[in-house]
Formats: sequence, structure tokens, C-alpha cells
Amino acid sequence: MRSTPVPPSFEALRTAVAAQAPMLAPGRPGLRLLLLIALIAVVIGGVYAWRSQPEPEPLPPPPPVSGPSLLTPASILSPQSGSLQSGSAQSGSSRSGTLIEVTVHVTGKVRRPGVITLPAGSRITDAVQAAGGVRKGAATGPLNLARKLVDGEQIIVGAAGPAAAAPPMADPAPVVLDLNTATPEQLEQLPGVGEVLARRIVEYRDGHGGFRTVEQLREVSGIGDRKYAEIREKVHV
Repeated sequence: MRSTPVPPSFEALRTAVAAQAPMLAPGRPGLRLLLLIALIAVVIGGVYAWRSQPEPEPLPPPPPVSGPSLLTPASILSPQSGSLQSGSAQSGSSRSGTLIEVTVHVTGKVRRPGVITLPAGSRITDAVQAAGGVRKGAATGPLNLARKLVDGEQIIVGAAGPAAAAPPMADPAPVVLDLNTATPEQLEQLPGVGEVLARRIVEYRDGHGGFRTVEQLREVSGIGDRKYAEIREKVHV
């Protein structure tokens, strides 16, 4: 089998590359040199990047604090400070303790009405006396003079007590109508009697010369036994 002939130009290129191959291969010493150069370049770049960062500016010192000096443990334990603290504690306890006075408004039938301050635990009689007492000829009314005072209350001396309830009114006496004189309007007030039935009663009365007995109502049209039983006690002749 015959081989394909190689063109002269390709053969010349291969010969030239083979001649230059020993010069392109750096070998082991050359490779080490390249690695060292790359390492130096990396170190120089890192140092430059670190130095190029901005430096933080120092904060200014805080201004001096001006104001009242704080108490030291020694001053707190000193006799003078101890006396001040005990005095303030005593005054606070007097303010926050039990009530020692009461203020009330006394008005009404007293000689000197007005606002009065009394010791805590005082009673209404004490407030009335402090207001000059009850005026001549007046009474204290429904006041309970023995009751203890309440701070801020108003005391009215001589006020009238609650009015007594009026007795229930008795039912008015039932009205009994005269069948011979009652008007149609009066007859309509009878239970079960309307305008029409009242007119029939009047017509019966006029047509028969009046009622002689109450039982004659049964003869009026529209009045049966039940209705007659409802109205017979409310009429007369």
C-alpha cells in the first residue's frame, strides 16, 4: 500500500518547530523561577491593598459633665446627711400616712356657714358647733349628729327630709246613670255600649215613653243576657 506524499510546505514547517522546541521548554529551573516571580507579585499586591485602606479618625474626647456632685458613700454615712435623710423620711410618712384633718362645707340654718377644717374623727355635731351652732328657732332636720365626718362632704343643716308618700287615693264611687235622662254620650260610657247601641237605647226610650224598669233594656236590639248583666248595676230608672 502506497503512502500519501507530504506537501513540501508542511514538511518545512514541522522541521522549523522541531528545531525551536528546546528553546521553548523552560525546564525545571525555569519553572521554579516563574513560580517565585508570581509569589512575589501576589505579596506586593496584598501589601499595597492593605496600605490603601482609609485609617479611622479618632473620636473627640467627651465634654466635661457639669452639674451637682454625686454623694459619695462617706457623705451618705455622715451624721449630717443621715439627719437630712431621716427628716425627709419623717415628712414623707406624715404626708402619706393616715388623714389627720378633714375639711367640710357647713351650710343651711347655722350662724356662720362656710368651709371648716376639723381634726380627723370629728362628728357632724362638732362641725355644726364650729359653724356657730344652729340658728335660733331652727332644727337640724334629719341629720345624724353622731356620724363621723367625711373629708370634702357638704353638710346641710335644717334641710327638709324626704316627703312622706301620699296615701293611695280611693277609687271614685261608680256613676249610676238614669236611663230616662242620660244622653247618648253618657250611655257610651257603659261597658260594651257604643255609639250605635246608645242611639238604640234613646230611640227605645223615646218610643215607649221612657223606661219603667231596668229590665226593659233586654228589649233593646243588641242587648243580650251577657251585656245586660254587665250594665244593669250601672243604670237605674
